[in-house]
Amino acid sequence: MSVVFSLILLIILVLLGGAALLLFVPRTNTQALRGVALVAALVALGAAGGLVAGFVPQQVGFQHVTSLAWVPQWGLGITLGVDGISLWLVVLTTLLLPITLVVAWQHEDAAPRAQYALLLVLAAATVGVFTALDLVLFYVFFEATLVPAALLIAGWGGAGRRAAATKFFVYTFAGSVVMLIGIIGLYLAHGEATGSYTFDYRTLLAALADGRLVLDTPTERALFGAFAVAFLVKLPIWPLHTWMIDAHAAAPTSGVVDVAAMMLKVGAYGLLRFGAQLFPQATAWAAPAIGTLALISIIYAAWVAYHQTDMKLVLAYASMSHLGFVVLGILSLSSIGVLGAVLQIINSGITTSALFLAVGMIAKRRGGSRMLDDAGGLLGVAPVLGALVLTLGMASIGLPGLNGFIGEYAIMQGVWVSPLLGWHYAAVAVIGVILSAAYMLRMYRGTFFGEARAGATTDLTRAEFLVLLILLVPTVAIGLYPNALLSTMQPTAAGAAQLINALLAIR
Repeated sequence: MSVVFSLILLIILVLLGGAALLLFVPRTNTQALRGVALVAALVALGAAGGLVAGFVPQQVGFQHVTSLAWVPQWGLGITLGVDGISLWLVVLTTLLLPITLVVAWQHEDAAPRAQYALLLVLAAATVGVFTALDLVLFYVFFEATLVPAALLIAGWGGAGRRAAATKFFVYTFAGSVVMLIGIIGLYLAHGEATGSYTFDYRTLLAALADGRLVLDTPTERALFGAFAVAFLVKLPIWPLHTWMIDAHAAAPTSGVVDVAAMMLKVGAYGLLRFGAQLFPQATAWAAPAIGTLALISIIYAAWVAYHQTDMKLVLAYASMSHLGFVVLGILSLSSIGVLGAVLQIINSGITTSALFLAVGMIAKRRGGSRMLDDAGGLLGVAPVLGALVLTLGMASIGLPGLNGFIGEYAIMQGVWVSPLLGWHYAAVAVIGVILSAAYMLRMYRGTFFGEARAGATTDLTRAEFLVLLILLVPTVAIGLYPNALLSTMQPTAAGAAQLINALLAIR
């Protein structure tokens, strides 16, 4: 047992402790509620900054690892750590949390205490997902994200929120149960092969790499399928996507940021970490089929986004389309493709979140309406908002110089050179890039150009400007200097691709 000071554990405990402390603050003391929640979020963000400062980019493997005994006789432990893949996902989660809290202040109702507590719990569970190195612990955190997200949608969402929350919970919970069966199956297979029963991810990966654990083809494919179902539902990928559209449409502004920027990224992370790396032969076998579903998701979602009149639904389908590219990058099983996929997860989390927040700001200025027909002519009265949304929209469609470009480029290159996918997958995916420009520009034109609608309209408040500016800074910074992230991610992505290819070469 290794017990050392852990920044990861500090992040999780501070967020959970903040949520618990909120329960002792009087419901009517709004300032105290805000203060407790924001302090917890900022401490977590500072600890995430400490993770980055103490991370050694050239070192392959997990860092900041902490292991605590849980049920050792069953091979269960509380093991947490980060590598170049998960590090920035933790940073993204903790960066978005204080932003969502500030946004929630603008839409407070009679139960802000519960809303703030749920936001803190959701962030803690999401950080746990990205750092858990024990499969059962990962499953616990994976499931723990469902409850606060569903309650946020059901309690503070718009029309149809209860049905949307129920659908979200049922879809994702069903997929999670299938994954649990896969986790138990891998646990038993390792125990029978080595005599040691464990859920430790690093131990299982090492046993696969050195040949102590060899899964026959039907077993590996079955186990991969159990994991993949949970991750593909969570992403989501066509045709498992219907829960996401309802959830995005019904979620409150702060809640939709959590679903879009945190929850959806969990599926992509899981597919890479626990799908491709633990079951490379099965991943290679399934890559053409899942890659085809990813292509359908890219084109279908982009096409539907173009025809939406609700700005929130435009962004919901856009998010689905972007994640199709991420899936292609992972399935390429190449270093450049995996690197692009991880970077695009970060990029999408930043820009999509900012655009969802901007839609909330636009709706606020149009009597709550998110419809394009009600939002024309905003540029003349809200030029700052128009300029920020235009920049974020250009980042979303991959304009060179902004963060979306380098991620998509790396993914396309990885798909092109991949023997599992190839140039024809990349050629079809390019259609999605073209359509993304079409739906984003259409939404911008309908919102900011044309005849101004009746009613007084103001530009951004200081708080709103600060929120968008915080997300705009990394959008531009990553676009101009992507190596700030890539230098940290590259050794891990290269090591993962090397291990996957080595395991593929065994057969």
